[in-house]
Amino acid sequence: MTLPDGRTVTRWTFGSAEGVTAEVLSLGARLQALRAPDRQGRQANIVLGCESADDLLGAASYFGATVGRYANRIADGALPLGGTVRRLATQPNGHTLHGGPDGFATRLWDGVAVREGRRAGVRLRLHSPDGDQGFPGALTVEVTYLLDPAGELRIGYRATTDAPTVVNLTNHAYFNLAGEGDGTVLDHLLQVEGDHYTPVDGELIPLGPFEAVAGTPFDLTEPALIGGRVHEDHPQVRLAGGGFDHNWVLRGEGLRRAAVLSHPASGRRVECLTTEPGLQVYTGNHFDGSLAGRSARPYPAHAGIALETQHFPDSPNRPEYPSTVLRPGEEYRSTTVYRFSAA
Repeated sequence: MTLPDGRTVTRWTFGSAEGVTAEVLSLGARLQALRAPDRQGRQANIVLGCESADDLLGAASYFGATVGRYANRIADGALPLGGTVRRLATQPNGHTLHGGPDGFATRLWDGVAVREGRRAGVRLRLHSPDGDQGFPGALTVEVTYLLDPAGELRIGYRATTDAPTVVNLTNHAYFNLAGEGDGTVLDHLLQVEGDHYTPVDGELIPLGPFEAVAGTPFDLTEPALIGGRVHEDHPQVRLAGGGFDHNWVLRGEGLRRAAVLSHPASGRRVECLTTEPGLQVYTGNHFDGSLAGRSARPYPAHAGIALETQHFPDSPNRPEYPSTVLRPGEEYRSTTVYRFSAA
């Protein structure tokens, strides 16, 4: 793949022909494809993605990408830090989303194939200069994808800075366990290990306090049919455009289970583990069929679901939320694991 300015995008492919195989692109340190067997051993790509450079720099820029410097939203592009308020680059709605309009998803990362024991994959690096999209401090970022023969994909993030800044990185893959371009995820089951979530306003900025999921469509403490929940008449579901686009407050600390997504028809299942305090679940509410993926089939509403491990949205403006500040001499570290199986 070649970008409009003539630069070449590198692709790495690793995994097992009979098991799980991953493709990663240097553009956006992006998980471009992930092939996994169903209960009959039939392979399918289970993440949404496009092959056009124009799409990957435009409407599909977040698909599978490493997003940052700050994943999710920062209200009004306002970053209070060190007694002053920095003005960040914003999207047309006036807020900063996923690091700004020219965030990490649109950058070419440097990468090298790596192997650690039985795991194989790729390590990608990016330098984000001081003032990039308005963020202070020069940031050096590293993302490592490692896949083992059992079908466990481990994504490790590291970052250092030369001045105080904020960091919140995630992967923005959209899963469809039936197969990329094969209908919607409304027939999938989802469980999330969280008893609370962060309600939002009409622009999807957190209101602040956590709210219990009990008695709401957000109660995913047991596996629930996605189609049954996103069609419930609840004000928060309506605000998100007919589905989820919300952060769950995860139980516990350290690397632990955050969610389980399964597709009964194919038997495919993915267990998500993370060291992060939150999980943003987005059910592709605003897909409208105008974008077609690698299958050449258009993506309708709910064509995929993103499970974005993260710190909470707008944390820099919410001192009661876990801090996302990174200072010189410190190292940002985060791990997310996706375990794939079929039964």
